[in-house]
Amino acid sequence: MLYYLFNWLNKTYHISGAGLFQFLSFRIAMAVVFSLLIATVYGKRIINLLKKKQIGETVRELGLQGEQQKKGTPTMGGIIILISILIPTILFANLDKVYIRLMLLCTVWLGIIGFLDDYFKIRARKEAVNKGEAYKKKDSDGLASISKVIGQVGLGAIIGLTLYFSNAVTVEREIFSTGTAQLQKGERLAKDSKIIYRTLDGTEKRFVKVQTPITTIPFVKNHEFNYSKLISWMGPGAEKFTWLVYMLIVIFIVTAVSNGANLTDGLDGLAAGVSAIIGAGIGVFVYISGNYVFADYFDVMYIPNLGELSIFVGAFVGGCIGFLWYNAFPAQVFMGDTGSLALGGIIASLAFIVRKELLIPIFCGIFLIENLSVIIQVGYFKYTKKKYGEGKRVFLMSPVHHHYQKKGFHENKIAFRFWVITILLVVASLVTLKIR
Repeated sequence: MLYYLFNWLNKTYHISGAGLFQFLSFRIAMAVVFSLLIATVYGKRIINLLKKKQIGETVRELGLQGEQQKKGTPTMGGIIILISILIPTILFANLDKVYIRLMLLCTVWLGIIGFLDDYFKIRARKEAVNKGEAYKKKDSDGLASISKVIGQVGLGAIIGLTLYFSNAVTVEREIFSTGTAQLQKGERLAKDSKIIYRTLDGTEKRFVKVQTPITTIPFVKNHEFNYSKLISWMGPGAEKFTWLVYMLIVIFIVTAVSNGANLTDGLDGLAAGVSAIIGAGIGVFVYISGNYVFADYFDVMYIPNLGELSIFVGAFVGGCIGFLWYNAFPAQVFMGDTGSLALGGIIASLAFIVRKELLIPIFCGIFLIENLSVIIQVGYFKYTKKKYGEGKRVFLMSPVHHHYQKKGFHENKIAFRFWVITILLVVASLVTLKIR
């Protein structure tokens, strides 16, 4: 909103200072500052409101250190993160850009799913208290698992179909001396595509915008991969079904990363800190890929209109860091599913938009490990119970951060070390900009 206001003031009245809003770097900085202020200043008011409404955490008896001290701590604090993302983005971003609209939809969509899940759990607890019964937290108390999956699948489908079919989602291909651009299978000229002239390395080059189901392969010299190759073995014309394969991949990864973030949210400050670090790393990719000069220098794919998404990422990182003000040990509030489901979905969606989804196992390594620890634990327990009549476990407890709690590590130390690991993984991802 402010972007449009100051742009109009600058063009109409030439007001001094209004032109600052034309600079992307200024609006990114403002988004970060505003998200931090919203999370820290208004976060306390939201926490007090949650306390007033008796929206507190119910803790299972799991024998974990410090679990009893967490009882009654306000949950659903993910609302703080969501408004810290949405308000600065709406204020400072150009809302006409498809990527901004897509990420606003993603944030609200998953926020609602997580909110409903938390709400039903809290309602079940209050009903038990009103009946004079001792409440025992059960997974079935929240939103039905199938409902959450349907919601995540629906979002993944929207993101996949938008990125594949939208005329506003393009990359640029250079026009060679022959006067044509060499398009790969599955690529097509964007609607109303025109020749774009750019001066790079002192020479003028010509480009056209194309729609293409393409991604980046890390650590590989010829680092572009077209999804149509996945079904090219089916014969001529198979590439017309690439959209279906692409959509299914988007759905799977969005759902997996969203659930991974949800599982990671088990210690004070863990999910918020890890998400902030990952968001900062993705922000670097977004800024470079959205600027054709930097994209040319790093020899990465230039994605038109992507730079505006840096404002959303800045608000995302600021919101996560601001939330840590109250969520760091000892936590004054928990994000609940309202925040954790949204964080994972946002990260996965950003990765697809910037064409870096193959890097997700690296920079989302913590989410991957948390997911795998649960799968391994459950799978091995069922296998050994079926074979030996008694279930055995690989970890003392899953997800894996609880395994280390059982081993006697303080949760603050576990969270901090997971942050350090995430920093290393994000740096390794950024190294792919130059190492191929």
